[in-house]
Amino acid sequence: MNEFERMAELLFSHIDKEPEYYENLYPERNLKEGARVVRIAPSPTGYLHLGTLFMSLVNRTCADSTGGIFYTRIEDTDKKREIEGGIDDIINGLVRFGINIDEGFVTPTEQKGDYGPYKQSQRAEIYQCFAKKLVKEGFAYPCFCTAEELSAVREKQEANKIRTGYHGEFAVHRNITVDEAKALIDEGKPYVVRLKSPGNEENRIFVDDGIKGKIELPENDEDFVLLKSDGIPTYHFAHAVDDHLMRTTHVIRGDEWLSSVPKHIQLFKLLGFKPPKFCHVAPIMKLDNGAKRKISKRKDPEAAVHYFAEEGFDAKSVIEYLMTVASSEFEDWRRANPDAPRENFKFNLKKMSVSGALFDGDKLIDVSKNVVSSMDSETVVAKLLDWAKEFDGEFYNILSKDKEYTKAVFAIDRDCAKPRKDIAKWNEAKKYCSYFFSELYTPCYEFPEHINADDVKAFLKKYIGVYCETDTKEEWFGRIKSLCSDLGFAAETKEYKANKEAYKGSAGDLSTILRIAVTGRRNTPDLCSIMQVLGKDECIKRMNDAISNI
Repeated sequence: MNEFERMAELLFSHIDKEPEYYENLYPERNLKEGARVVRIAPSPTGYLHLGTLFMSLVNRTCADSTGGIFYTRIEDTDKKREIEGGIDDIINGLVRFGINIDEGFVTPTEQKGDYGPYKQSQRAEIYQCFAKKLVKEGFAYPCFCTAEELSAVREKQEANKIRTGYHGEFAVHRNITVDEAKALIDEGKPYVVRLKSPGNEENRIFVDDGIKGKIELPENDEDFVLLKSDGIPTYHFAHAVDDHLMRTTHVIRGDEWLSSVPKHIQLFKLLGFKPPKFCHVAPIMKLDNGAKRKISKRKDPEAAVHYFAEEGFDAKSVIEYLMTVASSEFEDWRRANPDAPRENFKFNLKKMSVSGALFDGDKLIDVSKNVVSSMDSETVVAKLLDWAKEFDGEFYNILSKDKEYTKAVFAIDRDCAKPRKDIAKWNEAKKYCSYFFSELYTPCYEFPEHINADDVKAFLKKYIGVYCETDTKEEWFGRIKSLCSDLGFAAETKEYKANKEAYKGSAGDLSTILRIAVTGRRNTPDLCSIMQVLGKDECIKRMNDAISNI
């Protein structure tokens, strides 16, 4: 047994499995040629961020475009920063927004698939097995430096304007012997396991990034930590082992990891693994006083995905909008394929922005209006009730008191060839429909200024006398026209425009008076349909109230 093998036994005597065991346990996936295996690997140190949702969508779409697999893996190795409920919020958030998960964590408590466990804290022995391999081959060693010693090294490097890090002459335990290590372990000294990097920072590596193209980076020469003192891996090491054993083909992640690529490429090679294709996504940006900046959890409410749920954006609206951020080709495709499932879109990673697309709230609203307008009234009411039940209990009670009535309210100008686009998000629905519900309705009698109060009263009194709630739209407007002559109004708008001096207004003005008297608004969906839903008694009551209050 050579020195390296003795060191491996000293550090990992409890590990009795060889790497081949795990290679056989997690074999190559039986997928068609070109199918991509991708993942999202969030850390439960915070709640679901817009960037994580976006990254999940890109990965999911990449899998869909190739007939591949999208899985979730929880990277919970940083226990000090982990927050309670973090996993629940992340996984439930992905599910809420329609990101289908093939394997891994499909719910906060359920793992699915043959390549698990999908939680890093449950895979400690696997990492230690491969760390043992690196030690045995002379590519890793124990380091007993304290936090204070490492801090002193950093201060010395900074003072001498030397690149910071545990490398070269500063890697004090790089050549520690087995006997020296054993003596320190016997004393109870804690240690980490570091990579013994064979790299040279003067050398360059070339990476063909799936989004950014050809990239040149300095080779890694840092002896970075593989296993922390508790035997739990760092992100760098866990990612390499997990992505290999879970047979990940493409690592699609934020470009903040771009500088770590030399470490990861080196690790894959030293472990004898084929590196995956790295694809680094630029962050979603926001304009701030004319300058671009990364969207911020601290500054921007929309950075937290919960914001979109609370505001009432439908999940499909958010995803459709994010697809326009992910691909400049998606909007044209959607216009040409308005009813096609998103999964049919041929997604190309190389068409993604290399500098970061801007978050555009106005565009999200437009996309959302289109999405909601494509829903039938049954769907709208079901989704609205679900949202109100969670976020506006008072509104939910009003809507659910008579669900058939509520369905009739939202069917107006909706179940037709060209539905209105009045609602972008569910929190707008209360204002949109308030005049249908006595608990929400506030009368408003701001009639057209060019029509005097006496004429308003005269029209409403006459209309009450002829109103028939079963009229068709044509019959309804015909009754308004029939009153024009006696009141001094033109029955046709073109007549009024041709000779304004001869008339007080047009039939259109009279319909505006009726609209304001019944709904308190100048702009609404079809008024005939509104009056039919409200019912004759309520409409006459509101007209009489208007007469009394003018």
